[in-house]
Amino acid sequence: MSRIHLFEFEDQQWLPEFIRNYMTDFLQFLSNKTAMYRGIVPVIEKALKETQTNQIIDLASGGGGGLIWLNAELRKNNPDLKILLTDYFPNIPAFEHTQKQADNFDFVKTSVDARNVPENLKGLRTQFLSFHHFKPKDAQQILQNAIDTNSSIAIFEGQERSVPSIVAMILSPISVLLTTPFSRPFKMGRIIFTYLIPIVPILVLWDGVVSSLRTYSVDEMNELISKLNNKDNFNWEVGKVKSGPAKILYLLGTRTQI
Repeated sequence: MSRIHLFEFEDQQWLPEFIRNYMTDFLQFLSNKTAMYRGIVPVIEKALKETQTNQIIDLASGGGGGLIWLNAELRKNNPDLKILLTDYFPNIPAFEHTQKQADNFDFVKTSVDARNVPENLKGLRTQFLSFHHFKPKDAQQILQNAIDTNSSIAIFEGQERSVPSIVAMILSPISVLLTTPFSRPFKMGRIIFTYLIPIVPILVLWDGVVSSLRTYSVDEMNELISKLNNKDNFNWEVGKVKSGPAKILYLLGTRTQI
């Protein structure tokens, strides 16, 4: 199945901020409650060790993804871990909620472009369920910026271009309807635009299917790496790891020179 880069509502600047936030809140809730990232804990620990850092700079954080759950797991072996949340469209209420869950979270209130990260943000860069939002030219720019700033990077995608993944996305509105009352921070607007005016489940359905169609394959990830300047300054690893009933696609680039 060829990669198709259709539009996602979440990427559109005209989308009301509160609707985008409701969508990313759903993804955060699902990621934290299902422990879907269990299988990638060793990958992140390896990246932190090779990078010799205790700081994660999370790019395109959305609502914070599964970082609440991941943070608890990672701190077992990295008690001094710190995580900084950033996004092009920062979901401040979700960031504030995440920050309240542990004392090692912080966030940037202003917009941060994953293609051109401020040089003062030092640490292991991560992206969870967000790399597919970028067209090949922009995706390559994200990786090139990591190289140019000597910043290790770890990218994870929980969906793929396959029939089972697309079917799962088609069923995602059911999950939205079931989980909305438990999403935090609680917002009455989320209830209204989920049940009375079902905009959120409809947009989640569309964006979920498009996310699967947009996701890069292992070969396509390797092709992006092959086009980078000074790529030999980094150790690259691309693969899939089983995590619960699913497989997580990952790309890991760690600098060879500290």
